[in-house]
Amino acid sequence: MKFRTKIKATPAVNQIDYDSNVVLLGSCFSEHMEEKFDYFKFEPYSNPYGILFHPKAIEKSVIDCLTQKQYGIEDLYQYNDTWLSLDHHSSFDQRNPDEVLSGINKNLLDGYNALKMASHVIITLGTSWVYKWKDDNSIVGNCYKIPQKKFDKILLSSEQILGSLKNIVAQIQSVNQQASFIFTVSPVRHLKDGFIENTLSKALLHKAIHTLMKELPLSYFPAYEIMMDDLRDYRFYKSDLIHPNEMAVDYIWEIFKENWMSEATIELMAEVEEIQRSLSHRPFDPDSDMHQKFLNKLEQKVSSLKSRHPQIKFHKKRK
Repeated sequence: MKFRTKIKATPAVNQIDYDSNVVLLGSCFSEHMEEKFDYFKFEPYSNPYGILFHPKAIEKSVIDCLTQKQYGIEDLYQYNDTWLSLDHHSSFDQRNPDEVLSGINKNLLDGYNALKMASHVIITLGTSWVYKWKDDNSIVGNCYKIPQKKFDKILLSSEQILGSLKNIVAQIQSVNQQASFIFTVSPVRHLKDGFIENTLSKALLHKAIHTLMKELPLSYFPAYEIMMDDLRDYRFYKSDLIHPNEMAVDYIWEIFKENWMSEATIELMAEVEEIQRSLSHRPFDPDSDMHQKFLNKLEQKVSSLKSRHPQIKFHKKRK
């Protein structure tokens, strides 16, 4: 008897290895993916504007990075003693506008360099719903908790989404012809928009992605389908019943790994994981002979791995 519908992803041709430069753009699920890449020491780069949910916001972040836009005080908005950018995630917010601008403009340069060198660009789309700032009719990346009356809420059409995705790919290809593109739809449900509205939103994203795949050599990873049709149970969600929990993220990552990494890379990842687990070990007695032997053996493993793969670095990654 079958009690699950297992989703099979399509094995990749241009697989990811430890020489790859991976860039992740999009919704909060892309942050989960970044954490996995980071844990296994791939040195990924993600979201120069912070987490972004809709294609128009991702498109603007890519254009701004590649044109090296410089933000000034006129691009910020002051709300409740905090300076912020409506284009960016709230992680950039500060009471001092100079600090906001410093962080934003540094990330623009970092984002440009990352996109120019990227071997793989993974784009996770979260929603088709956008907010227009009534003051200038611009589509924002983040409406924060600014009163709703300052915005108009609009559902992008499949054609508008398709145009954004085409431009994202074209802009990156203008500086980097070698990058491979992987699109996915976030398994996070945007239920604040409404159950029916969330379903419609996700469907529009799917339609645009699969239309684009008929025109360009892109890949699609079915994170959404794995969550909705394979796992398909509230035990795989966090307590909010919206976000995938750690077990679900681990499961989706395993399927991604099986399809996007070669056997040699997976074997190397196992070595890295063994070291990572050892590094996180907390000894009962740090001064004991047994623990000192453990540390010496661990140092030998790290040295051996570094000698064979110097690009793998065991240090805390600076974002």
